[in-house]
Amino acid sequence: MERKICEECRGKIVKKNIDYIFLGENIGSFPAQVCTKCKEEVFTEETTKKIAIITKEKGLWGLNDRTKINQVGGSVGVTINKKIAEFLKLRKGEDVIVYPENKKRLVIQVL
Repeated sequence: MERKICEECRGKIVKKNIDYIFLGENIGSFPAQVCTKCKEEVFTEETTKKIAIITKEKGLWGLNDRTKINQVGGSVGVTINKKIAEFLKLRKGEDVIVYPENKKRLVIQVL
C-alpha cells in the first residue's frame, strides 16, 4: 500500500533512498517512504527482510544479552559476553567511562 499522508503528523510522504544505520554501522541505502514533516521512515516488508539478512551477515544481529550483577570485593561488576566484547573490540585492562544516563540505563563508553 502506498502512503500519501503520514498517519502520525499528517505530513506528506515522499519516496527516497536512505542510509540505514544499525549499531553505528551503515548497512546500506534502501528505498523508504519518508514523511517530510516528522521524518518518520517506513520500509516495505521486503526491504526489512533484506536489512535483517545484511545485519545477520555482518554479525550485528542479536548482540543484546541478559546478565547478572556480580559482587567484586566491595563493588559490583557486569560481565560482557564475548560477542559484544568482540564487536566493541574490548581488551582486558582497557579504560572505559561508566555513567548512569538515568535510573534505568547505564552507559559504558569505550575510550
